[in-house]
Amino acid sequence: MTTHTNPASARLGRRPGANTTRQAILAAARARFAADGFTATTIRRIATDAGVDASLVMQFFRSKNELFAAVMAVPPGALTRFSAAFDGTDDRIGERVVRAFFEVWEVDADSAEPLMAMLRGAIVNDQAGEQLSGFLQERLLVDAITQRDVDDAMLRAGIVSSMLVGLVVGRGVVGVPALTEAERERLIELVGPAVQSVLVPAPRTAEDQESRP
Repeated sequence: MTTHTNPASARLGRRPGANTTRQAILAAARARFAADGFTATTIRRIATDAGVDASLVMQFFRSKNELFAAVMAVPPGALTRFSAAFDGTDDRIGERVVRAFFEVWEVDADSAEPLMAMLRGAIVNDQAGEQLSGFLQERLLVDAITQRDVDDAMLRAGIVSSMLVGLVVGRGVVGVPALTEAERERLIELVGPAVQSVLVPAPRTAEDQESRP
C-alpha cells in the first residue's frame, strides 16, 4: 500500500525561509532598539534575540544603520543619499549636508513620509527620540567627523544633528511661520555655513594655539 503525503503537511516541517528569518530579525531589532536605544544596541545582541548567527543578520542588513532604517521603514536610498553628501572635499560640505538632509526629509516622497512619522513619534515618545538622535549622531560621526581629525567629535556630531532635526521640526511639525514660508534654497544658504563651521573648524592660528590652556 502506498502512502501519499500531503504537500501542505510536508511544508510544515521545513526550515523557515529567508522571509521568515528576515522578519524574525526585524522583530528582534525593533524590540531591542526600543529597549536599549540605537547607540547601545548591537548586531550581536539582535542576532541572539532572533536566534540566528550575527553573520546572517549582516547578510540581510549590511550594517546597524540599514537595520535601523528597515525597522523604521526608511528606504535605504535615503541613507545612501545622506552619506553621499560627505564625499569629496571639505569645501562647501556644510551646504551639501543641509541640502541632502532636506532632500530626504522633504523632497523624496518615498523617504520623507516614514522619516516624518519617525520624527513625530520621537517628539511624543522619549525612547523614539533617543533612537532618532542616536541614529543621526552616529551617521554624522562615522560619515563626516571621524574622517576629519577634529576635536570633540561626538559633541560636534550632536550639535549638527540637533540643528538639522530642529530645522525639520520647526518647518514640518511645529510650523514656525518664518521657516515654512522660507524657500528651501534660502535655508540651505543660511544654515550651510553654520554646519560647515562645526564639521570642519577653521585651522587654529598661532595666536589661538598660544592662548589655549
